[in-house]
Amino acid sequence: MGKKGKGLGLGKKLKKRRRKFRWKSRKFKKKILHLKEKSDPLGGIPQARGIVLEKVQREAKQPNSAMRKCVVVQLIKNGKKITAFVPGDNAIKLVDEHDEVIVEAIGGKMGRAKGDIPGIRWQVIKVNDQSLDALLKGKIEKARK
Repeated sequence: MGKKGKGLGLGKKLKKRRRKFRWKSRKFKKKILHLKEKSDPLGGIPQARGIVLEKVQREAKQPNSAMRKCVVVQLIKNGKKITAFVPGDNAIKLVDEHDEVIVEAIGGKMGRAKGDIPGIRWQVIKVNDQSLDALLKGKIEKARK
């Protein structure tokens, strides 16, 4: 494409051109077509509540060889099942089956997995409406359901 013109009546053409080329932008297309809401189990919201179905371990990617502690969670809002990472030393011991947890995005690039845990895009932040971080530090005791 050549240089942009500078004439008085050029506004219409510039506007038309901008409208056309915005569709080349990945971010614009994702936003306008609501692709995040359609593909995301959480439905485009930052946090969601769910019930723990089982505890699982995922193997970390090379060069690490750890077993990362995760839980399979069924979301209350739509019944979809996701696997969420449980951060912290021995934090998995504070999470039992049938507990109610709140999950949020792990914060990897473009909504993908982060670090050495393949395919896991969420992490647990609350267990039975109590902060997992506070439970780990011993500030509060786990409530009985």
